[in-house]
Parts: sequence; structure tokens; C-alpha cells
Amino acid sequence: MGVTALHTIQALSGSFAVRLAHAQELLYTAGELGDSLFCVLVGEIQLDWPDGGRELFFPGQVFGVGALVDSDHRRHATALALRDSEVIEMNREEFLFALQETPMFAVQLLSSLEERLRRSHD
Repeated sequence: MGVTALHTIQALSGSFAVRLAHAQELLYTAGELGDSLFCVLVGEIQLDWPDGGRELFFPGQVFGVGALVDSDHRRHATALALRDSEVIEMNREEFLFALQETPMFAVQLLSSLEERLRRSHD
């Protein structure tokens, strides 16, 4: 997602708690139950996949979306803050509220997912 998504996420940050993650702090580990997605406001988050793959997330990007699709979702990767970071953590109810308040957030989220899929096939 680009600058527009970052502005949307920053606007949403007034409605949701912002979580500070210190450098080298784990947000979650692969295999644990997950019921929320994360939106990066500040910093850099790395996802480490069990197969050795890595993915970086910067301000304006969202990760952990699968947790909103399945009520018994297990995290597929481990999320680590590479440096001091601020993220919004949204559960399903908060996400639905965000979509109601800012419908373009859904389009931005889909764009982000499409970009990630495209990168994974390069």
C-alpha cells in the first residue's frame, strides 16, 4: 500500500490503540492462534516463514489478515519488529468498524494483498 493507505491507517489510529513494539520484539510466532491483523504506523516488521522466506513491512502496510478470515486461525509466520515500531492491532470487530468508517481501507487492503502475491511470484 502506498501513501494513501498510510494516511488512512494514521486516521484510524485515533480510533484504535497503538501498540509499541521495541526492536527485536516478537509480535507473534508461527503456529500460535491469531485473531487480529496489524497495520504498521512507524518502523519495520519482518515476517519469517517456516520455509526460510522473509517479508518486510513498512509504514502503511498491513499483515496478519488471515486471522480475520478463520476463527481458529494459526499464524503462518513469526512477526518481529526490526526496530522500534508502532502498529495498530485490529480484531475482527475493529476491522469491520474501520471498513464502515473508511470504505477505501478495503480497497487499499486488497491492493496490498495483490502486491504481496505478485512479489511472491517474482
